[in-house]
Amino acid sequence: MAIHGRSSFDLFDPRLLSLNRREFLRDVAGMALGSALVGGSPFLHGQTIRQKRKVIVVTFGGGARDQETFAPGGQANIPHLLQELAPQSSFFTHMTNQGILGHYVATASLITGVYETFNNFSAVPPANPTAFEYFRKDLRRPASNTWVVAPSNGFNRIGESDYRSYGPGFGAGVILPKHLLSAASRGKVDNLDHILRDNYETPLFTPVLGGGEVELQQLENVLKLSVEDFMSHARTLSSPDELSLYVVKQLMRQQAPSFLWLTMHDIDVAHTGAYSLYVEAIQRTDRLCADLWNAVQSNPEYAGNTTMFILPDFGRDSDFVAGGNGFQHHRTGDAASRTTWMMALGAGVREGVVYDRVVQPIDLVPTLGSLMGFTAGRAQGSLIRELL
Repeated sequence: MAIHGRSSFDLFDPRLLSLNRREFLRDVAGMALGSALVGGSPFLHGQTIRQKRKVIVVTFGGGARDQETFAPGGQANIPHLLQELAPQSSFFTHMTNQGILGHYVATASLITGVYETFNNFSAVPPANPTAFEYFRKDLRRPASNTWVVAPSNGFNRIGESDYRSYGPGFGAGVILPKHLLSAASRGKVDNLDHILRDNYETPLFTPVLGGGEVELQQLENVLKLSVEDFMSHARTLSSPDELSLYVVKQLMRQQAPSFLWLTMHDIDVAHTGAYSLYVEAIQRTDRLCADLWNAVQSNPEYAGNTTMFILPDFGRDSDFVAGGNGFQHHRTGDAASRTTWMMALGAGVREGVVYDRVVQPIDLVPTLGSLMGFTAGRAQGSLIRELL
């Protein structure tokens, strides 16, 4: 099949995907092409600055393709990324994921800087130390200083590895908003099934949601919320990611952690085969990313000293590869599934610059280490020098 003079294979060549993103961002957002030599970040280093610095990582989770985002036909779905956030950011157009394309294992790879190889549906911790463990051990930070807010299908083990030299005891606190909701509702979900649904890919094997005394203690002692207030707000929301963002904002107000990781997951509704729900989830995730950035700017603990990273865990199948299911799945390992992007914005980041060299998800952890002052000794990625 040929489209506009190009073969369908060429359309999903990784380099072409990157170049298309670059040109699109330059045209739509007015961003300039940068280089590692002259476009580096004006980051300030020093012990006092690092003590105040805060980092938030957001995974644009669930896997979204260019057709519905950065290609011209998808721009209407991401107005906040394009018009508000991209012009403030350093944007990397060519991130290649060489690991397993499952959400939990791919997120674990992002968090450790090593391509993890465990079964995506296994409730196991990462084999390699997490960025949270490096951060807490090297900088002697308390447990309250780093948190993960994540979907609940297996992510309860994401905050701490089983690597003996670091765990146990140096991981991040993990909050699973759907577990909070399950505990707070005491089994009476009151028409909240749309928020509590836990797995779109293998619904026949979805484990029963947990939630008990531990989650109720998180509500009271960490988030400083009553069960009544939490339930009342949950009833006003339309998706699990909206609940996750609510929890993140409350964490920022009550704990002000220096290292915060939010994994979004609504886009994975694509596994149901409903294209309209997939696009709606992209639009919602776009809005929630901007909402979080606005919350950063309005919070005195975060405004002016926070760097935020937004990146997908991976993409989704193209429509032109044999054996693929298009937007519905991420199984072929084609370029559309593996070639994504990353946006960095905030304190110390050069604004309005596009970089199109190849980077990998596992490059994030060593780069965070350089920015925050910890050593990611077992991470296998390289430093993203444009951010240092």
